[in-house]
Amino acid sequence: MDHYLDIRLLPDPEFSAPMLMNALFAKLHRTLAADASIDIAISFPDATASHLGRVMRLHGSVARLTAHMTKTWLGGMRDHLEITRVEPVPPMAVPYQVRRVQAKSNAARLRRRYLKRHPTTDSSSVVELIPDRVERLLALPHLRINSTSSGQQFLLFIQQTQAPETRTGEFNSYGLSSTATVPWF
Repeated sequence: MDHYLDIRLLPDPEFSAPMLMNALFAKLHRTLAADASIDIAISFPDATASHLGRVMRLHGSVARLTAHMTKTWLGGMRDHLEITRVEPVPPMAVPYQVRRVQAKSNAARLRRRYLKRHPTTDSSSVVELIPDRVERLLALPHLRINSTSSGQQFLLFIQQTQAPETRTGEFNSYGLSSTATVPWF
């Protein structure tokens, strides 16, 4: 993770920044998944507690980032973006962990799990046992993603925290890792 590039969302009167970031992230995810990529990471340097901001930063080697950006994965979005050149990471960068956080409180999922463990239970009584109010949202910025496997929409919560040391490792098709770090500056 010695190089990076920034993809900045340009202001648009028709589309909100979160809507454009969702679309940008979906395109990135599809291309990382298609390539089975494990060596490109992301971060959101201007994220706040409630939203991910207007900048998606890609991290990786100069060769990998350059090759990735020559692909057509940004088709249809280039008019909404400003993309920087691939640059070396500044020396004052600190290690950060950028990872997915999942809330274990989806009512429908909890009901299905309960019915699997208690097959004799009537499904209507499970709604009383596990009401919709058990659901809670995390107080983290998130992306709204459409699952390619199930077709359902879900929220992908992102947590960015400083790490005590730099850790190498693999990144998933979202560009996230529960162990590896990215340089933060």
